[in-house]
Amino acid sequence: MMGSMIDVIRNKRLVIRMVLTLLTTYLLSLTPPALAQQSLNPSSDEPLEITADQTLEWHRDKQQYIAHGNVIAKQGTVSIMADRLSADYRETDASSFDIYRLTATGNVKIVSQGNTAYGEHAVYEVERGMAVMTGNNLRLASPDQSVTARERFEYWVTEGRLSAVGDAHVVRAQDTLDADSVSVIFKNDASGQRRIDTLTADGNVKITTPTETLTGTKGRYTAATNIAEITGNVKISRGPNVLEGQRAEVNLSTNVSKMHGGAGDTGRVRGVFYPGSENSN
Repeated sequence: MMGSMIDVIRNKRLVIRMVLTLLTTYLLSLTPPALAQQSLNPSSDEPLEITADQTLEWHRDKQQYIAHGNVIAKQGTVSIMADRLSADYRETDASSFDIYRLTATGNVKIVSQGNTAYGEHAVYEVERGMAVMTGNNLRLASPDQSVTARERFEYWVTEGRLSAVGDAHVVRAQDTLDADSVSVIFKNDASGQRRIDTLTADGNVKITTPTETLTGTKGRYTAATNIAEITGNVKISRGPNVLEGQRAEVNLSTNVSKMHGGAGDTGRVRGVFYPGSENSN
């Protein structure tokens, strides 16, 4: 049905016409739910194009394609780039060519609506619209912040949600956030770019601004208000001055911090202030 297998094509950019042909021939006639399963972005019905510099292998028995050399898999505004990319497919009642998994290895980048995630290895589950990235130097760069992690990224493309696990570190302008794990939700702005909407942090949370350091157990940041909330054994340090309590609200625009005690009559806040310390900074 598809002709003979393409084994090796070298020294020029390879466009995987088989993918495009199959998408056109077999997928465009499917119902929208079935068509959505074929996409890098499950909500998109645009064709998938894969290009590579070196080779393309088709393993019939394994139902797998493997591309080598500066590989780019692109659909609409979503792209996966890597040194090597494998595409696993299966036959279903709705389609004889149902791509359900993409695996990228070496210099991996996932680009989606202004955000770029970097790693060494990524497995993209098409139906879930989720990529798990691992390897050294995990990093997400977006228009207004960057995120790094030690263990893994979990990136939900259609939801615009990223989880950074293991020594997560977020930089936004002059402010930084560190925690065991961080989850960021992005939404489209007026120009169509995905920007941070909310950020939640869990475990050993530390927020550092040009004037203050805040620590606690959990944190949440809301971009619309530019306010961060920290809970659990909260401590705010400004030079030698210290505020302690169970919950703090920090307005990063006005640089005003509010400390709250625990629930009931037993919760108290504590402050230690050194006169003249502000003038000495």
